[in-house]
Amino acid sequence: MPIALLALTISAFAIGTTEFVIVGLLPTIAADLGVNLPSAGLLVSLYALGVAVGAPVLTALSGKLPRKTLLLALMVLFTLGNLLAWKAPGYNSLIVARILTGLAHGVFFSIGSTIATSLVPKDKAASAIAIMFTGLTVALVTGVPLGTFIGQHFGWRETFLAVSALGVVAFVGSLAFVPATIKHSAPASLLQQLKVLAEPRLLLVYAMTAVGYGGSFTAFTYLAPILQDITGFSANLVGLVMLVYGVSVAVGNIWGGKLADSRGPIAALKIIFLGLAAVLLLVTFAAPHPWLMLATVLLWGAVAFGNVAGLQVYVVQQAEHFTPRAVDVASGLNIAAFNLGIAGGAWGGGLIVEHLGLVHTGWIGALVVLGAFGLTALSGRLDRLNPIPVAAGAERPRRVASH
Repeated sequence: MPIALLALTISAFAIGTTEFVIVGLLPTIAADLGVNLPSAGLLVSLYALGVAVGAPVLTALSGKLPRKTLLLALMVLFTLGNLLAWKAPGYNSLIVARILTGLAHGVFFSIGSTIATSLVPKDKAASAIAIMFTGLTVALVTGVPLGTFIGQHFGWRETFLAVSALGVVAFVGSLAFVPATIKHSAPASLLQQLKVLAEPRLLLVYAMTAVGYGGSFTAFTYLAPILQDITGFSANLVGLVMLVYGVSVAVGNIWGGKLADSRGPIAALKIIFLGLAAVLLLVTFAAPHPWLMLATVLLWGAVAFGNVAGLQVYVVQQAEHFTPRAVDVASGLNIAAFNLGIAGGAWGGGLIVEHLGLVHTGWIGALVVLGAFGLTALSGRLDRLNPIPVAAGAERPRRVASH
């Protein structure tokens, strides 16, 4: 594998870290900036909205730019966004910084797979994509807990400074090793993307994604304050708990992918959504008990992102049948749906925290995830009523490791 892939993987690691590290820093940021937890939670929502808008819109608008030029511009934007967060004089400027980095995130993962596959022979394309996406998984396992540790001991601003340093490393690596002559076809226009959104069966899959992740992030966004204010963990222990969560996520990704391969995406998604709803309900009762809450967080990680493979495989299967000329667009819009779910979940969780209290985010999130289970069951029923023909010897769509 060429060294240019390492530069892409470092970029994915930096981007994954900056997206999720905010969860471990919410109490610290809220106290330092003098805002309440729901307002701090909007930093999660607005970043995710930046990703959701940036992926389809900016990718279409930047279609004529050379890939290396665009990649370097994105890492500059990402680094500047994190530097702005580091120096943000107040809450409003931190919001601007989060939106800017979210825009860079959305476009990076839209073009990253294309760049990765251009670096290797065709028979190694899937492996190249998988290597790049391991950056996100490693970010959850190491980047997020390490960033939380830095924030707890040196200040939350220093976390963003450290992430911006990663952005500089990724920029230099891409400048040095990514070839300037990367062939690419123009991305889908906004009109083509809107045509995908006119297909009801694909909209149903996007709803499954958004509602499922919305339910999870209703509680996950406020995990750090739950651990500190209800469970009684010290701020220093939150980073350790995030490490436990990240390791569990890595295992859950593998398990979820194998489950989708062996049982099919619908059956796997039903199992995972039910498991996620059960864990979120358990959070409500486990929160006051440290050891029980630690075990719950471990279970939570195992199912929180385990549905990624099933959802991505399923949206590709549906797109190949209903919008065969826009499969990549359909897959990309599912990532936008994932981030819309994060945005909605973080926003809804903030309302729950403000009006009911932290502990209620768990059981309400569980109800939302049950809604995703219902949508999945409905989609499976529609599949049985109108089976999608599969050509003999057709290869199962390949999955990616994470969003």
